[in-house]
Amino acid sequence: MKIKYENSVLEKIMDFFWYDTKLWKVKDALTIGIPNFFKNIWRFRKELYQHQWWDYTFTLQMLHRSLSIMVVKLEKDGIEVDSSRLKKVAKIYRVIQILKSKIDGDYIERAELKYGKMRRRSLEFEPIENSTSFRMVDKDTPDEKKHRTKIYAYANKIEEQEWKELWQIFEGQDLKQYAHLLKLKTKEEQKNNDIWGEWFDGSGMRSWWD
Repeated sequence: MKIKYENSVLEKIMDFFWYDTKLWKVKDALTIGIPNFFKNIWRFRKELYQHQWWDYTFTLQMLHRSLSIMVVKLEKDGIEVDSSRLKKVAKIYRVIQILKSKIDGDYIERAELKYGKMRRRSLEFEPIENSTSFRMVDKDTPDEKKHRTKIYAYANKIEEQEWKELWQIFEGQDLKQYAHLLKLKTKEEQKNNDIWGEWFDGSGMRSWWD
């Protein structure tokens, strides 16, 4: 028979003081902190190389990369039950997709897939009479202008829709709705049914941890 001894109260107190010593902090930095620091530099190398303070897109790039790292580990190694964990994974993949579109600015291309490509011409300029300035020559036909307007309108529409969807996913569901749903169930139903698992859709960034 294998006998296992639990740490005594004194040993636990000694451990508590050990973890608060400078020596422990140095050991923790050398074995965990510094290696993790260089690992993260490698992971975020592209984003760090491009990062600037003056545009929010660079912040979105960092978030995109961070979630891309998280979702792979959560999907493969997460210890949470599949019923809720895989819902989170699906929502994170959706966020990554939305962020990628926002970073790439691919809304015009996506609108063209729906309505057809716009006519693109080389820019032409003509001199303005009695002036040293020039103006751009508009050679688009009425139909081409109408088509271009439709493309831009649809591109703006999907951009706005996905931006709202992004923050709705981050915010998550209203727990008051779940509380109300729970009240409608009998004690027997609460005991025998996975009410939370059926209601939870994986959204809510604050629940994305393992």
